[in-house]
Amino acid sequence: MIYLVEDDNSIRELVIYTLNNSGFEAQGFELPSQFWKAIGKKQPDLVLLDIMLPEEDGMIILKKLRDNPSTKRMPVMMLTAKGSEYDKVLGLDCGADDYLAKPFGMMELVARVRALLRRNESSAPKKEEYHLGSLYVSPKEHIVRVDDEDISLTLKEYDLLCFLLKNQGLVFTRDQILSEVWGYEFNGESRTVDVHIRTLRQKLGKCNTLIETVRGIGYKMGGKIK
Repeated sequence: MIYLVEDDNSIRELVIYTLNNSGFEAQGFELPSQFWKAIGKKQPDLVLLDIMLPEEDGMIILKKLRDNPSTKRMPVMMLTAKGSEYDKVLGLDCGADDYLAKPFGMMELVARVRALLRRNESSAPKKEEYHLGSLYVSPKEHIVRVDDEDISLTLKEYDLLCFLLKNQGLVFTRDQILSEVWGYEFNGESRTVDVHIRTLRQKLGKCNTLIETVRGIGYKMGGKIK
């Protein structure tokens, strides 16, 4: 089930129609209050969220989803008329897993939805757990800890961390990371990787140096704790 929160009737109806005719089950909501009522009864597999909304804006809704243990890892894609780099980075920093600026094509939307759902289904690596310094990650239990303290990550931050851990010592370009972690090409928007690396390092605290920047290439997992 996919939930869309969008107050523009024409956009909401077109997106819901497209998703339902692309093999998905989707439901749209004009008001955030309608969305919260529905999510209290049934949690979706993915939320498509506009920013400019009546009652409360999309950033507030996103924050509430991330602060709630039962929804904090729920995939969220922002759909908004705000297409500047600042707004895009702000949305990702607040915990969004993807960002699509209006106007957007329906084929691109469907491709991104499929990629996000696919990554969510197969995000956990086969290896049972990882120990690297004081960093502990259990993909099976979806646990990330530093010095035995739980670390809360967004879905994409978690996917990115697990991908780097699974491939310790290997260097990946930003485009390779976009392809492997996001599941599709971002057409040059490699800053998305940099944003997620930055927020991931901040949350890992003293373990942030484990993610090493390889100048002129990209990133790898294999640094040392300072």
